[in-house]
This record gives sequence, structure tokens and C-alpha cells, in this order.
Amino acid sequence: MAGPNLVKILFLHGWQSIPGGVKPTFLVESGHTVFKPKLPDEDFPEAVRIAQAEFDRHKPDVIVGSSRGGAVAMNMSSGDVKLVLLCPAWKKFGTTQTAKLGTTILHSRADDVVAFADSEELVRNSSLPHSALIEIGADHRLAGTDSLQAMLRACENA
Repeated sequence: MAGPNLVKILFLHGWQSIPGGVKPTFLVESGHTVFKPKLPDEDFPEAVRIAQAEFDRHKPDVIVGSSRGGAVAMNMSSGDVKLVLLCPAWKKFGTTQTAKLGTTILHSRADDVVAFADSEELVRNSSLPHSALIEIGADHRLAGTDSLQAMLRACENA
């Protein structure tokens, strides 16, 4: 069943991922409208440009960025639209070193692709409250039921 507040979500997938994966599919199945552009793996500025064009066209309520997609989200101009970052790979891609106020970060301490410490550093850099970082999941994918539910809650509360 869909939550009381249906949300328009821009979902930015990770490196070597697909737009129609487990996480955006879960958000759609939860009743939300999800825009999920295909982002090029090797051209980060082009990925940001495509994401920005989708943002400007659809005016989503929230942006979800998974891994490299989290770095794309951080490097966009998205006004006061909240970000939900899933294991954001901000140290590997882009130039932005901070996340805006209101950002929620979901990350697994067992992530072997993007260090959990990177998200702890991002919270410090950004002057976000400690509660902005939610430790969840068993690995980088955050595809387990608990992780999907936490992502859904973060979107619905954005």
C-alpha cells in the first residue's frame, strides 16, 4: 500500500547499475512516481547534466542517489529539494564535499565499495546532525528489506 503522501522521486542509479533496479522498483511498487534516467558510467559531467535536465523537467519532491548517483545528486542544483543518499561515492566522483541541510544518508558499515567513514566525514563536513546518517544494510547494495523500508521512509518524510 502506498503511504499517505505520494512522492515524486528522481532516482539516480550507481556506477554500472541500471535505472530499473531493485530500489527504484520498490519505490514504484510503494505507489510513488519515480523518474530514473540512464546515466553514463564514464562521463560524470554528462551524468550531472542529464540528472539536472530530468530534475528541471519533472520537479521532483526528493532526489535519491545511490553510490555514484549520490555524488551526481550532490553536484546538481536542486534548491531546497531533499536528498536521500545511499552509500554516496562523493569522494570518488564530482567536486562537491558537502551535502545540503535536510539530507538523509543511508549506509552500511559493512560496505566494501564506499567506506562508511566517508559518510561520517560527509555528515561532519556538512554540519548535518548525527541522526542524518542511518546505519543500515549488510553491504553496498542496500537491497535488503530493512534498507528498502528505510529508503522509503526517508523519501516519504523528505
